[in-house]
Amino acid sequence: MSESNQVREADESRRLFERLRANMRLSIKGKDDVIDQVLVGLASGGHILIEDLPGLGKTTLAYALARSMDCDFSRIQFTSDLLPGDLTGVAIYDELRREFVFKKGPVFANIVLADEINRATPKTQSALLEVMDRAHVTVDGISHPVGEPFMVFATQNPVDYEGTFPLPESQMDRFFLRIHMGYPEEADEIDILRTARIGYDSIPARPVATREEILRARAAVAGVFVEESVLRYIRQIAAATRTDPAFRVGISVRGSLALKVAAQARALLQGRDFVIPEDISGQVVPVLAHRLALAGARLDALEERRETGEALRRLLAAIPPPT
Repeated sequence: MSESNQVREADESRRLFERLRANMRLSIKGKDDVIDQVLVGLASGGHILIEDLPGLGKTTLAYALARSMDCDFSRIQFTSDLLPGDLTGVAIYDELRREFVFKKGPVFANIVLADEINRATPKTQSALLEVMDRAHVTVDGISHPVGEPFMVFATQNPVDYEGTFPLPESQMDRFFLRIHMGYPEEADEIDILRTARIGYDSIPARPVATREEILRARAAVAGVFVEESVLRYIRQIAAATRTDPAFRVGISVRGSLALKVAAQARALLQGRDFVIPEDISGQVVPVLAHRLALAGARLDALEERRETGEALRRLLAAIPPPT
């Protein structure tokens, strides 16, 4: 692709994400950094886990994203009695046709909201592994593609352990980003109290992006240039996590690749067709923290998340970025 085409695609993608950002701001007040991380995940073609306390807008964020795009959306409320077939679909015998016909489950959508994902049993959670990794579902030996774009937007409460099943490391590794909302600032909370209503039907977002535009933006991410010294910077960060005594398990190659793609997406969101070191450092915590295990077990998930983030930032500060 010529340099002029890359610049044009970067500019088109920037305008697309500006529309999405402005649309989501109608529902999500004072959380531009969170919105940008969601858009990084969307542009990267990755899945997002949002982990925070109840009532801070996790599900509203997912609805705001889904309603900003002209795409299929489904919401799955995860519970302990949910079965794998309830997600993926099942083969049902058709009396008229005298054969089994596959009935698609709710994962057959462009944006899938997996609400309170850790309330489902490990067997049901594992039903998502294939579709999150390969964007298709296999039932009775037959593969069914779910379509593109495809994105799982999962939420979970990090403090309520009653009736929950922690996500295994293999499942966590399938999530491209882990983010959290946090409490709003005073002015933003007052604005929410003044204008917002309870209920997702009141979300004012409307479609401002088509399926084809999202796919073109995702294709443009791969064309964002990453200089050799920046690649070495990524590798240094990953290697440091593998030797740092704070971590029991370091970053895998999958994690390194995810950091590179997230940095490319971040550059594209800002209208650049090349990655700078700040793109890397800005994505380290949301991309890598949930892929790491601390050397000592923590009973409190919020404390573990905080300590992991601090350890990553300390590690990052000790590695000089490329000039």
